[in-house]
Amino acid sequence: MAAPPPSPRRVSTEDEPLKALLLPFENGALAWPQGRVLFLRGRDGWPLRRMDLSGLRCVQGSRPLAEALQRAGVEVVPELGDDEQPASLVLVLPPRQREEARALLARAVDLAAPGARVVAAVSNDEGARSREKDLQQLAGMDGHLTKFHCRVFWTPPLQGPADAALAAQWRGGDAVRPLLGGRFHSRPGVFAWDRIDAASALLAAKLPADLRGRGADLGAGWGYLAAEVLERAPGVGALDLYEAEFRALELARRNLEGARITPGFHWHDVTAGLPRDGYDFIVSNPPFHAHDRGDRPELGQRFIEVAAQALRPGGCLLLVANRHLPYEGTLAQAFGERRVLAEAGGFKVIEALKGASR
Repeated sequence: MAAPPPSPRRVSTEDEPLKALLLPFENGALAWPQGRVLFLRGRDGWPLRRMDLSGLRCVQGSRPLAEALQRAGVEVVPELGDDEQPASLVLVLPPRQREEARALLARAVDLAAPGARVVAAVSNDEGARSREKDLQQLAGMDGHLTKFHCRVFWTPPLQGPADAALAAQWRGGDAVRPLLGGRFHSRPGVFAWDRIDAASALLAAKLPADLRGRGADLGAGWGYLAAEVLERAPGVGALDLYEAEFRALELARRNLEGARITPGFHWHDVTAGLPRDGYDFIVSNPPFHAHDRGDRPELGQRFIEVAAQALRPGGCLLLVANRHLPYEGTLAQAFGERRVLAEAGGFKVIEALKGASR
């Protein structure tokens, strides 16, 4: 989904937090265990491939990152289950959002078997010192290293959290909660988790009431746009939601319970193309950041290309984007007719119609 332009930041072609996370095992500061290893927010990459992966289980809710781990032959699940078994080592790449990160660290400490360590790494510009302090409060600190513009830090061998009350508090800080008086539900970590995103609201206000047939929402988030489509356009008979973040998609399921039709929910990477075509309309507030938060306008450009492929001739794309993003060339190549429906707050809403020859 679209967001205000990010502040300038260093962009690397390598996964530096992953490199930092595994550095203590590379240089001998820590030993890689023979038993079960749990990797929360796990990501694939050459540093991971150098480890013994036979006992590794990864938790990753991003569909493209999960698929990369599967291709590497690693066991991966989209979220932690209540019956998750303790591990001989717990690795963590904490997310940027504070409440979500603290809850994940608390779960990591919970899932460390007696005598196991928790090891985490964070980029310096993503709050490394704060996350190190958090883990120290929960479970104590046994060491840290700084390299690759990151910090990696680890606990001593654990026998549960040092502060059980704090761990329980932080786990609860990640809970699903009502939004807008209970019309929707959300939780920390998903995009625009505590508000209606201004770009999505602008697109919702411009949705034609005469939309009908079968539609799709690409990058559906926690379901706001899909809910608005079904409320504003009674002619819509079917709606598919495509979302790469499992955490957001599960919220969308909850937020669309009781809708006048039952949508399709797809944990899917839109950039890989859609499993079906022939849609009458598509709505989208596409992302333009990856997990490293670098500016990635090619994501939105790919969403436009996929939408054009999935629409029937004469079908309509309704897109909202930051005004500065270079989407016009892609729209011109993929669609016959285009017009700007609205501009406000740094965003633009564009309607694009697929020509009969496409």
